[in-house]
Amino acid sequence: MLKKVMRHDLEEGMRFSAPVFFDDGENMLASKGVPIKKRELDALDRWKISYVLTAGEVLPDSADSSGEMIDEPTELDELEELEDLDEEDEMRSGGAVVQSAPVAARRTENPAPAAAQKTPVSMQKAPVAVQKPASSVEKPELDRLEYTSEQILKLPSVLANDALYSRYTALISSLDAVFEDLRSKSEIRTRSIDKIVSDLFNLVVSDRSEILGFILGGDVEESRMAKSSVNIAILSIIIGEHLGLPRHRLLQIATAALLHDVGMIKVPENIVSKEGKLDEAETQAMRSHTFYGYKMIVNELLYADEVGRAAVQHHERWDGEGYPGRIAGAAIDIGARIISVADAFEAMVSPKTWRDAMVGYQAMKNLLADNARRFDPDIIKAMIQSIGIYPIGSIVLMNNSVIARVIDSHKEAPLRPKIRVLIDEFAKPYTQNEGEIVNLMENRNLFIARAIDPAEYRKFQ
Repeated sequence: MLKKVMRHDLEEGMRFSAPVFFDDGENMLASKGVPIKKRELDALDRWKISYVLTAGEVLPDSADSSGEMIDEPTELDELEELEDLDEEDEMRSGGAVVQSAPVAARRTENPAPAAAQKTPVSMQKAPVAVQKPASSVEKPELDRLEYTSEQILKLPSVLANDALYSRYTALISSLDAVFEDLRSKSEIRTRSIDKIVSDLFNLVVSDRSEILGFILGGDVEESRMAKSSVNIAILSIIIGEHLGLPRHRLLQIATAALLHDVGMIKVPENIVSKEGKLDEAETQAMRSHTFYGYKMIVNELLYADEVGRAAVQHHERWDGEGYPGRIAGAAIDIGARIISVADAFEAMVSPKTWRDAMVGYQAMKNLLADNARRFDPDIIKAMIQSIGIYPIGSIVLMNNSVIARVIDSHKEAPLRPKIRVLIDEFAKPYTQNEGEIVNLMENRNLFIARAIDPAEYRKFQ
């Protein structure tokens, strides 16, 4: 049971036998056995937090007091046991973890002088726990930091001028044109679809990390159906490649991913756009899009039955409770199983009229919590290993208060990706993608404290 420890009873260097949390009981101030630092006490005073919570007791001075950071738990040896992820949020160790209040404080705290920023403490090989005390860093008075959440979290000005991003948005536009032709019943040449598939496949093979980052970091407002389909195809190629599927199957699955919802064109618009609950007749009409899609893909576009099956079965469930055929387990086409997972993830991280986009990490946790109901556990595991627990493009808060973007993942260590600094520990922003790159596999002193929700960050503007 968590118990209160009043702020006036806390002293610098004090250590506890269990993690110490802020007054919300969720976000960690200090890990088990790690000395509380002056800057953490100052933070409690600055945010007027009168007490902290812990299930532990104060450790005697005779216990080990090296102060070095403890590494986080062993990386998800058994990814199928997904319920452990929630516990890992609390078990993550190695120093102070800052909650949302510190993010707010960034807006008023002043950056260190330029001389102090030349070698960011966050990127040094020495333990992050050993830092220059805040009192010894002379800080000039500044009214506010001159940057916006869009610059930091989306970087649209950078992306708009990026040649790779331009190719990505061009593919979305091309697919949108295909959908428009299908709506108007114009003659469709599959050659145009095949070119989109080929170009997308080549982009994923040559620039996997960057193209993945567009799913969370891009900002395409129009052509939502085409954008969603392209993103699902990207994820499907990456998952399929991780599973070792041959090239021709990857191309078939990518084609099915692009066209998996094409049958929605045949569903009445008033049903598709309805915001309230669908009645039974409307639900059946909506579900019929899988049959419409299969007929369009196989009978009109003349693609192989493998492509049609992957599309028509993408709403089947691993437990047999899906539609249209109530197929279960491995009897579901592997392409459909891959598209189903990619579709669910893409839907969660995309904004809807009734909700904001979900953080990539939370979307991953939701998939992990499925427990073989909707999804094939092996596909979930492949996705985790190929794009990471913190998917590429995620904005994360590090244990030393740095805000960074995940730019690459490691199959063998999904919790230790490669990151690029967006705002350093002195609150200096890097708005043109020039922040330092850090490989968490090599720097064991750093770890991700938590993912940052762009909507959460914007409220502090």
